[in-house]
Amino acid sequence: MSLYASWMEKAFSKEGKSVEAVWDEYLPKEQKIYEYMIGQKVNKVEGSVKELADRFAMSTEEIVAFIDGINDVLPEPYTMDELTEESAIVLEFEFEALFKKMVEYHAEHLYNLPQWNGIFTEDERRKLTLEQKRSRTIVKGAKIGRNDPCPCGSGKKYKKCCGANL
Repeated sequence: MSLYASWMEKAFSKEGKSVEAVWDEYLPKEQKIYEYMIGQKVNKVEGSVKELADRFAMSTEEIVAFIDGINDVLPEPYTMDELTEESAIVLEFEFEALFKKMVEYHAEHLYNLPQWNGIFTEDERRKLTLEQKRSRTIVKGAKIGRNDPCPCGSGKKYKKCCGANL
């Protein structure tokens, strides 16, 4: 069984619900890594899965879970099921992309860390938060009425032109 599959089995029940005890233990460890990376402005961490787990006082399954959480902001994401203890890992990212991903995941405990003050001003964080939230909003265009001119430019009413076959 892969490290990732092992983590998923521990962290989620067969019904797909989170196992709270596992998450209660994992989340403070995850937060400490982010506090270090953001506070020290470290945007590149590398080593094997085992070395990173040892460095951050986590199990190999937990560090794989951390990699899974940050995977979307990496230039070359990892295939999670292929990671082993010996896999070479390079976690290199841009702080802006990381911040936006935290907002997208609704990880308030992470995007509200005081360490962000050393990276972005309060106004910049507010702007990035708004940008991220707007990027997920779907805006529908105005609906074409049956008696409106057809948008194809034929000069006919929509109902007699492109809307006739609907």
